[in-house]
Amino acid sequence: MTQLPGLLDTEAIRKDFPILDRQVHDGQKLVYLDNAATSQKPRQVLDALNEYYERYNANVHRGVHVLAEEATALYEGARDKVAAFINAPSRDEVIFTKNASESLNLVANMLGWADEPYRVDHETEIVITEMEHHSNIVPWQLLAQRTGAKLKWFGLTDDGRLDLSNIDEIITEKTKIVSFVLVSNILGTVNPVEAIVRRAQEVGALVCIDASQAAPHMPMDVQALQADFVAFTGHKMCGPTGIGVLWGRQELLEDLPPFLGGGEMIETVSMHSSTYAPAPHKFEAGTPPIAQAVGLGAAIDYLSSIGMDKILAHEHALTEYAVKKLGEVPDLRIIGPTTAEDRGAAISFTLGDIHPHDVGQVLDEQGIAVRVGHHCARPVCLRYGIPATTRASFYLYSTPAEIDALVDGLEHVRNFFG
Repeated sequence: MTQLPGLLDTEAIRKDFPILDRQVHDGQKLVYLDNAATSQKPRQVLDALNEYYERYNANVHRGVHVLAEEATALYEGARDKVAAFINAPSRDEVIFTKNASESLNLVANMLGWADEPYRVDHETEIVITEMEHHSNIVPWQLLAQRTGAKLKWFGLTDDGRLDLSNIDEIITEKTKIVSFVLVSNILGTVNPVEAIVRRAQEVGALVCIDASQAAPHMPMDVQALQADFVAFTGHKMCGPTGIGVLWGRQELLEDLPPFLGGGEMIETVSMHSSTYAPAPHKFEAGTPPIAQAVGLGAAIDYLSSIGMDKILAHEHALTEYAVKKLGEVPDLRIIGPTTAEDRGAAISFTLGDIHPHDVGQVLDEQGIAVRVGHHCARPVCLRYGIPATTRASFYLYSTPAEIDALVDGLEHVRNFFG
């Protein structure tokens, strides 16, 4: 068995994940390498969800009976855990959404409806990048179409990094918001936050960071990032689906208008007008994802018990090993950085003229689960002139043996297609 420095005790960790013991396709051992799409869930999270529904299930904030009070304590306790996990200055800056896409849409809509100095309109500009997930492209396109704002973006270099050579021309005095991904879900690139934030602050623009591929894999400190908004999702970090997070600076959340209206986000309502509750409830209309928040809290407990710095070191060692091993596969082209430096644990590639969908299907027959397609980042595929990619992505329970299985599986793919 291959030994690498910095690895976690994956044998012990994998015992917490029942699904990793599965066999597929008549006895093939599951090799799960699709963690950038969603992570698997440990027993600790599954148990927390079951316990909530078996013992505490009730709506929150509205009842005085014991179940309602207990459910509210669990839900708000999860907010405390998120705030500590990302080093938020205040728990009231943590907004629960259903996923990162909703978090990003929330920001875009707030800015479209805001008063000065935050309003995005026909005289202003929105800046994104060519490597964004569609969830950080489409909301800004919709906002630009609705307001007449100009949408601009940073392009990509040949090696899969942001081209910041014209940063002063892209981010100008007209820029109201700069929204970009911290770690690319298709390229694996870790972006230079400091340089982008510094330029945005020079012109007085707000900064929104999509941390969906960062929060599960590395220590998160929203104060160190110096952004105005940070979005991420629970299901990629050992939590359940249906729960996302938007962190925002408190003074902004106080000044900006709500995105959704309904129960819980109000202070007073008459037939003529309404006033709104303070943040975070101002942005959490209706019954929230209660059980999902409890599950996310349990996932944060689990990840924190291992240590995000240790998870980062583990994934870096695996990524370094994977880049080396994949580089030895004939006809394989990595799309994105070809070294482990400044990159995350998602590696996209093409294999000669074999379509990625065919690669993925043959790998699946061997029990190897990877992602194929555009990965909701079609502009990246257009930039590099490819129809799609195959993507392998790792997490805290991934092993060098699984990377070896992937490499062996790719050899089988090459042989299968002659």
